[in-house]
Amino acid sequence: MLKDIEKLVLGKTQSDLSSAEKKVLKRARERRTVSTNAGEDFLAHATVGQRLADGIARVGGSWGFIIAFMVLFVAWVVLNTVVLATRSLDPYPFIFLNLLLSMLAAIQAPIIMMSQNRQAERDRFMAAKDYEINLKAEIEVLALHHKIDEQVLKELREARQQIDALRQTLETLSIQPRNSQI
Repeated sequence: MLKDIEKLVLGKTQSDLSSAEKKVLKRARERRTVSTNAGEDFLAHATVGQRLADGIARVGGSWGFIIAFMVLFVAWVVLNTVVLATRSLDPYPFIFLNLLLSMLAAIQAPIIMMSQNRQAERDRFMAAKDYEINLKAEIEVLALHHKIDEQVLKELREARQQIDALRQTLETLSIQPRNSQI
């Protein structure tokens, strides 16, 4: 029964199935679940560098970082123009501050891009998981429809057999039914 449903759902031969489809069909035959915590599954294969890039991007792309950086920026400017007016560490036009900002941008931009690439990879992973779950759900729904159809057909056969038995009983008793359409 499941073979018929597999062919109906996928419309492919066994050799044409992808590894994900084979995995889903195997689990459907074994009556095992396909769904897992996709976030944990994705992070389980992450390297230390990937996790670090995600953490840096999470912090560097937050309002807390932006506000803290603005406070540090204003403190730097005030400290070097007002407090240390005669012996400032970085006098106006703040060349050392520009150097620090450039270095931060040079380091932060590739890290954020790595994290964006990981996010795209995560989205593809999640889409694959969604496909597996949707495929298994479709197979299960079709299996239930098939099972219900078989049950209805069985009950119809039994009802027809009972009607035929009643008709034969009536004929043996030589009683003609009033309505010959039974």
